[in-house]
Amino acid sequence: MSSSTVITNIAALVTNDPSLGDHSPLGLVRDAAVAVEGDRVVWTGESSKAPATDNRVDAGGRAVLPGFVDSHSHLLFGGDRTEEFNARMSGRPYSAGGIRTTVAATRAASDAELEAGLVRYLAEALRQGTTTFETKSGYGLTTADESRALRVAARHTDEVTFLGAHIVAPELADDPAAYVGLVTGEMLDACAPHARWIDVFCEQGAFDGDQARAILTAGKARGLHPRIHANQLSQGPGVRLAVELDAASADHCTHLTDADVDALANSRTVATLLPGAEFSTRAPWPDARRLLDAGATVALSTDCNPGSSFTSSVPFCIALAVRDMGMTPDEAVWSATAGGGAALRRDDVGRLTPGAYADLTLLDAPSHVHLAYRPGVPLVAGVWRRGVRVH
Repeated sequence: MSSSTVITNIAALVTNDPSLGDHSPLGLVRDAAVAVEGDRVVWTGESSKAPATDNRVDAGGRAVLPGFVDSHSHLLFGGDRTEEFNARMSGRPYSAGGIRTTVAATRAASDAELEAGLVRYLAEALRQGTTTFETKSGYGLTTADESRALRVAARHTDEVTFLGAHIVAPELADDPAAYVGLVTGEMLDACAPHARWIDVFCEQGAFDGDQARAILTAGKARGLHPRIHANQLSQGPGVRLAVELDAASADHCTHLTDADVDALANSRTVATLLPGAEFSTRAPWPDARRLLDAGATVALSTDCNPGSSFTSSVPFCIALAVRDMGMTPDEAVWSATAGGGAALRRDDVGRLTPGAYADLTLLDAPSHVHLAYRPGVPLVAGVWRRGVRVH
């Protein structure tokens, strides 16, 4: 029989259940406790009413919130792109191949090297409070390299995404139709058993709307659910395609028309915003306020990748969203927890309510607001994943 634990003396507990506490979207409970049995939350409420359990942990008047749900990352890659970043930030031209540089390094890496990198970045994210993560392929662009990346990822998370359609493979750069045929045929056959999701970079220079529709539709036919890189660099068909295909999320959403915003607001598709990319490329910030005011569901994630957002820190992204994207601290925290869960079509993560996984982050601060109030400070003092303290 599994043991039970109650964490008491929590100054402020974010549950993401509006029926609790202050009845806000965060369901904020003051002077709170949360009880865990096995890998699940079994009770949440005021500390004075906490049930008897086998073990008791004193939070010391600090804040507790759900573990962060990072619903967009690219953690299977070889090498890095330090020189490219340094040149961009120094105002110097840089002629190397961007994503193609990472493709070459990833193809050259062994399975053990790819897995060691993945484990390193996951441990780094866990120390910062991330307890659920999605990650993608997309740096192999051959059937063998894409499928091996997904096999490695599937050993560490259930949220695995096939992104063979990241860019057209260099060897087929002059024949994109042939590459789309490969992605929707042989490559999809090899990759589908190891993934839950299918993704495509719908953008000028990558895949147009018709190509993206063909790729995502083929994935759906093989049981993979769509997600999409949409409207990152320019306005385009990505967001409306995501809504048309009932994609779980449209990611980036930096350049939106009013029609795009309306489509998101009237759909189940989550707008996943990735401020680390704008920070690292000095691109315009996504307008979270516009999306939220329209009624769209917004998630916040890291987009951790070696080229345009090499951060695994959800707290950093929360601070950016509050400072530069028009989000309140409450909205940013919700989007990094329950919003990420929504982007993965899950309600068992990103919230602290009975039946949800016991994924908790303890802050060395009395309030979740400190994540934005004290940017860059390592505030995560404890992490529980599936009921087990891991940090």
